[in-house]
Amino acid sequence: MIANRIIYHFPFVGLRVLSLWERVGVRDVAEHLRNLFFLIVRRPAGGKGRVRKLSALTPHPSPLPKGEGEESPTNCWRDPKWKMILSVPRVGVLKQIALLSILLLTFVAAQAQAPDDHPGDPQARVIDGVSNSTVFGLGQSIRITGTVRQGAIAFGGDVIVEGTVDGDVAAIGGSVIQREGSRIGGDVIVVGGIYYHGKSAPGRDPQSVTIMYAGYEDQLRHVMREPFSLLHPQLTPAFLGLRLLAILFWFVVSLALTAVMPNTVSRAVARLNLARVRVALIGLLGLVVITGGVIGCLLILPEVIGFLISILALLLLLVATLFGRVVIFAATGQWLQRRFLPKLKSESITLLMGIAFWVAMASLPFVWPIVIGGLIVAGLGLALTARYRISWKKP
Repeated sequence: MIANRIIYHFPFVGLRVLSLWERVGVRDVAEHLRNLFFLIVRRPAGGKGRVRKLSALTPHPSPLPKGEGEESPTNCWRDPKWKMILSVPRVGVLKQIALLSILLLTFVAAQAQAPDDHPGDPQARVIDGVSNSTVFGLGQSIRITGTVRQGAIAFGGDVIVEGTVDGDVAAIGGSVIQREGSRIGGDVIVVGGIYYHGKSAPGRDPQSVTIMYAGYEDQLRHVMREPFSLLHPQLTPAFLGLRLLAILFWFVVSLALTAVMPNTVSRAVARLNLARVRVALIGLLGLVVITGGVIGCLLILPEVIGFLISILALLLLLVATLFGRVVIFAATGQWLQRRFLPKLKSESITLLMGIAFWVAMASLPFVWPIVIGGLIVAGLGLALTARYRISWKKP
């Protein structure tokens, strides 16, 4: 019964808060909700029973005088809609706080509504007339006012369709904006942006597909417009925090793997110290074979089988990278321990030293791609040359 009354009165409360938001601003709305909280929480249950005494420190809602031609925020309790809210019996404090949270979300969501029309990039390159080939935008946005027979793709910019595109439309580090009256015959693919078509239904083929990932738009746009910025990362707090997170992640993974397979990891460390070149060559050959095999399977075999083979190959690379990096971290930590801290006996600190060394190497400008590639190749070589001893015991 109480829930039904709250649901019934909720629209009046939401409308009241929204109207106050538009007229008097955030501070008065906060005072309004504070007064509502104390009036509801401090009321006796159902108007019966003993009324609790308020302490001297408890703020009491005191209505302010009504101004000329304008309603005061705290003088609105005389409104009949608020009397309906005050007639709700007293319930648990958590439910009342949840109700106030819903009210806050109501006017915050109203302020976060999307605009009616997306402006797009005013510096976009205009494509008019008829184009029989695919239109590309490298580091800039494109605005299609004519007809494109193939498709359109923008790297680090928006694709604004005001005419007709018979093929697919894609944007990486940007958005796809379809104006009213335009038409897209193929699929729409957006990575790092949004697909906006206004309030009306877009002119699309019913069998077409829309794929969208709306994260990291600014970062992807910056990378697509300045690709060489990847080679020299900036020393920002976020960058340093990610490096610290990487150290902690690999430390946890290394501890878990060495605890589960101590003999396998120790044999791999010994093999890496004795035959580094052979391990690297085996890893490079295995990477070439896996890459060529996956591409051939995708081209020759049916799509389902080729997709499954690709997933298994990716899983193999992932497991090999995890195992190989742990081995490399352990071998590097032992080398640093022998070189600089010969009296150190802690294996955990030795492992942490190796992890910190390679994370620092992978953060160097213009060098980190080579370091990451070398770790992948060496990890795959260690995984392919590992010897696993499995003994079956009779019950």
